Amino acid sequence: MGFATRLVSVLVLLAGWQAAATAAGSRLLPSPGAVVAFIARESASGDLWWNVGLTLTRVGASFVIAMVLGVLLGIALGRSRRLNLVLDTPLLILLNTPALVITVLAYIWVGLNEGAAVLAVVLNKLPNVAVILREGARGLDPQLEEMARTYRFDRRTWIAHVLVPQLQPFAVAAARSGLSLAWKIVLVIELLGRPNGVGFAINYYFVQSLNVAAIVGYSVVFMSVMIAIDILVLQRLEAHVRRWR
Repeated sequence: MGFATRLVSVLVLLAGWQAAATAAGSRLLPSPGAVVAFIARESASGDLWWNVGLTLTRVGASFVIAMVLGVLLGIALGRSRRLNLVLDTPLLILLNTPALVITVLAYIWVGLNEGAAVLAVVLNKLPNVAVILREGARGLDPQLEEMARTYRFDRRTWIAHVLVPQLQPFAVAAARSGLSLAWKIVLVIELLGRPNGVGFAINYYFVQSLNVAAIVGYSVVFMSVMIAIDILVLQRLEAHVRRWR
């Protein structure tokens, strides 16, 4: 039932898109067929999947780094009031600094290289992860904490059987929201200062020929990849960590 509903909504969207493109009669609003034709040509040349692969690599590297650092920082902030008081303002500043500003500054300070690209994504995503995990660390079940003290759990046992199970839903929620944020930032980073990737390709077709079919084609392919990752990996992982409910 759920799959059928999704399929119908997609078909309705495509029909509306086709009708709008036919009524407009302009290359500035290409039809779904024109976009699919571009995707097929770009796939055959190998450029599409080369650029998608590079962007996925950047997203994956920055996502993993930001998640690891964000989880550790969030737990530390949630467990230590003093540390939270010291770092809360810098965290708030990072949360409210536009991604474009962080990206430009990273390129200025580090240079137009992969390190700057990854750094920009990490700085944009890390505060979001830290805030979510901080709330999880603050809300640990006091009864489980009491049990851990009663049975004199060592640090490793406490982490494995008290801390991690309670923080898993928060970590997955941070991962889902963080992944959707990370790939959008990576596209901006590529558009501004990388010689390849989906963001670079979109910028190239915009500047060189105003090829809207190419712009939409790259966007649709990469969105589809990220949606597939969310549905096939993250949503299943979320259901797994919440199974006890």
